[in-house]
Amino acid sequence: MTEHADIQAPGLQLGEAPPRIPITVEGALGAATMAVLAVITMANVAMRYLTDVSIAFTEEYSVALMVIMTFLGSAAAFGADRHIRVTYFTEKLPLRTARMVEIFVLLCCLLVFGSLAWFGAYYTWDEYRFEVLSPGLGVPQWLYTGWMPLMSLVICARLLGRMVRVARA
Repeated sequence: MTEHADIQAPGLQLGEAPPRIPITVEGALGAATMAVLAVITMANVAMRYLTDVSIAFTEEYSVALMVIMTFLGSAAAFGADRHIRVTYFTEKLPLRTARMVEIFVLLCCLLVFGSLAWFGAYYTWDEYRFEVLSPGLGVPQWLYTGWMPLMSLVICARLLGRMVRVARA
């Protein structure tokens, strides 16, 4: 895969098993999203350069694709135990206590992303119910915002899987 695949992530060494569903799923989806983003952005640049006319849909789709990529990256980071955190104190704790702190941290993250999924679903429902249209293209706005609760649930699944792995270790 890469020449640095054997390098361990910094931080806690809790001894849990690797995830059952490999994080390469998020990596492949992120790469596909990045490819689509690059193609439409390059098409817009070429069109502007050659004709002085912009392709209208690229801005809205680019923003939506970047949000999806952010959520995919977050899911991969939580699944691979590479999320951002400060471990100065927890590295000095006994292993059992460090595991309890890690589970508490993961519960807090689950609360945040669970709330984002819940309220994001309400927000998407409101946009669907009130037939909100996007400002640029006039397509239903819920097509863009519907990804937020969906991807938040993917992150919640990764968090739950990691909690189970840490608890079983």
